[in-house]
Amino acid sequence: MSTTHQPAIELNGLTRSFGSLTAVDHLSFSVARGEIFGLLGPNGAGKTTTIRMLLGLLKPTSGLARVLGNDVATEGQLIRERIGVLLEDDGIYEQLTAFDNLEFFGRVWGIPPGERCARARALLTEMGLSGRANDRAATWSNGMKRRLALARSLMHEPEVVFLDEPTAGLDVLAANEVRASLAQMAEERGVTIFLTTHNMREAEVLCDDVAVIREGDLLAWAPPDHLRDTHSAALIVTGKGFTPSLQTALTQLPLVRAVRLTAGDLHIDLTSPTDDVNAIVGELLSRGATVAEISKRSASLEESFVELMEDVPV
Repeated sequence: MSTTHQPAIELNGLTRSFGSLTAVDHLSFSVARGEIFGLLGPNGAGKTTTIRMLLGLLKPTSGLARVLGNDVATEGQLIRERIGVLLEDDGIYEQLTAFDNLEFFGRVWGIPPGERCARARALLTEMGLSGRANDRAATWSNGMKRRLALARSLMHEPEVVFLDEPTAGLDVLAANEVRASLAQMAEERGVTIFLTTHNMREAEVLCDDVAVIREGDLLAWAPPDHLRDTHSAALIVTGKGFTPSLQTALTQLPLVRAVRLTAGDLHIDLTSPTDDVNAIVGELLSRGATVAEISKRSASLEESFVELMEDVPV
């Protein structure tokens, strides 16, 4: 049977309970081969439990999941042989050189000597680290160590890589370097990347698709742009006469979520991304405001994420 079009990862009603607590509740989504996929959610949402099940380390209470066609409940060892993992601990031995780190992990995976040396040097070049290959990792910045850890996760040429908060704790420049490496892994190597992150901007820039979960429930599964387009937008109104009473009146309109005055401009958060804003314009003019310009801004992924969290009853 051909697996060309088979998803790299697929979940169908995946559930995990711990006693009376349901940590993951009937999750269903799929991850295409070669894409970067983001699993998003607040702390305690069930992200780590989901990853542990996909790695074959934790058996589902019910439902099914497959990674590269292998059943997570019964074929965990086969899955772990074909994937790379980079979780909180990057697994780098700091007293070894960068090259020796990769060479060591190549031996762990049983890669023949000549091949593992060639792979180690190629990966160091790919990650922009070849000039420091013979330096001890202890002398490196956190960003360089993280890129070395990414290289380590690729030594055995996995088809899927799982990453937990890949840029957590890094400064802006180091985080950008890691993101560039991830994009290169997906584009040039065809590696499927499954990551978790609290950085919505990172997910917006990197991910082809995202799934948003809360308390084990799937709230959304879509490309970041789709989530942004289907959730609230904002109007920015330039002009004069934006009195407190006008702002209060605007908040009474069904289309308006919130109103604030910022640097003289009126920012009106909308409850939906509609183009029909005649009622808002009419209210502005009827209350004596002078309108010079109105522009519309789409919601960011972070704003859409927050909106999804607020829409779920606690």
